[in-house]
Amino acid sequence: MSLIYIKNMVCPRCIVAVKDALAQEGIGFTSVELGKVQLQEDLGNEQKKKLMGILKSKGFELLESQSAALISQIKALIVSQIHHSDKLIHVNFSTFLSQEIGQEYSSMSRLFSQVEGITIEKYITQQKTEKVKELLIYDELSLSEIADKLKYSSMAYLSSQFKKETGMTPSDFKKQTKPARKGLDEI
Repeated sequence: MSLIYIKNMVCPRCIVAVKDALAQEGIGFTSVELGKVQLQEDLGNEQKKKLMGILKSKGFELLESQSAALISQIKALIVSQIHHSDKLIHVNFSTFLSQEIGQEYSSMSRLFSQVEGITIEKYITQQKTEKVKELLIYDELSLSEIADKLKYSSMAYLSSQFKKETGMTPSDFKKQTKPARKGLDEI
């Protein structure tokens, strides 16, 4: 069994698309999660090339370096926690990432900053901002409820972070006729 990492897997539909790509090539797997796949056996060079082509056509990328794989894993955990999990973590993100990945946060943070050009904290803020936009558009929760849901210390802090990221307040964002949002893979 071997583990491969795939870039740009950001949602449950991505998991389905990757499973389809693996099935198309007849590649056996035991699990597919955001950013990683547990294969039943190692890929041959020809099989790897074909899979890379199929994944690329679907907007994904097979990661070969350890650094790229680690960064993809960090991003997948953050995206999953912010966008796809109703169960809040009860520790800060640095502890959560260290526990999930099994590495010191400081080394992961250094690598992430070197490769991505932003800190993990900034990436988390960007992801949270997109989630706030989504929740504001749905208009099902108050700003206070959104702050609680995303573990902001207060509604005022959420508003200041949102304004710093977008240049507008959450209420200004809601007033727009066509609010601008980014795809999770664009962050």
